[in-house]
Amino acid sequence: MNTPFHAYKWYRTSQFWSIAAIVIVAGTLVTADTPGRGRTAPFETNYLQFIMNHHASALRMTELAAGTDTTRDAAMDPNEGTSPTSGFPTSPSKSRLASIKSMARMANRMQREEIAMAQRMLRDWYGIDARPTITSEGQQMIDALERVAAGRDFDFAFLTLFSQHHYGALKPSVDCQVNRELSHDDLDRYCRGIVHAQINEITEMRKMLCKEFGTCDVQLTQ
Repeated sequence: MNTPFHAYKWYRTSQFWSIAAIVIVAGTLVTADTPGRGRTAPFETNYLQFIMNHHASALRMTELAAGTDTTRDAAMDPNEGTSPTSGFPTSPSKSRLASIKSMARMANRMQREEIAMAQRMLRDWYGIDARPTITSEGQQMIDALERVAAGRDFDFAFLTLFSQHHYGALKPSVDCQVNRELSHDDLDRYCRGIVHAQINEITEMRKMLCKEFGTCDVQLTQ
């Protein structure tokens, strides 16, 4: 026969496992690792594919600014290039400004990670194995930067075109925050991070245009 202590111990153990079961069930209700429902599913897959393709052209644009290196030096080098994108040749830096090269390297690294995150979400939530593809609009911007002469002309063209390129990701990423599946907190954080980063870099580039070229009234349009 159970003593009062044994009965209390049994009660506490049962209570623990009951609470644990509730937590597990509740967790499955709020976990983001489930597909979107209704119209949120095609919205999310379209957005994630869009942002991958959008960032794909940014990789090449930043490579032209910072240059590419097939091997990386362990020491921090302010002249270090980016990793080259598959399908494009290695390229020397076309920028003359250390500030542009630095910003281009940071943007390149960040957008590589954002592409990888979009691929993971498409795979984990929807079973879609997606690869980024450069859009015709993105290719036009790449072509324009490849044609312009290195140095001052390139810097002006890069700051102008890359600002506009960043601006193109803002509205879709804001839409993502209000139209995503409610339980996909990971996607909400992802889209908010993109909006925050794009605005900060646009502001930085507008300030560079003002400081280096006296162009202080750049207006971005869809």
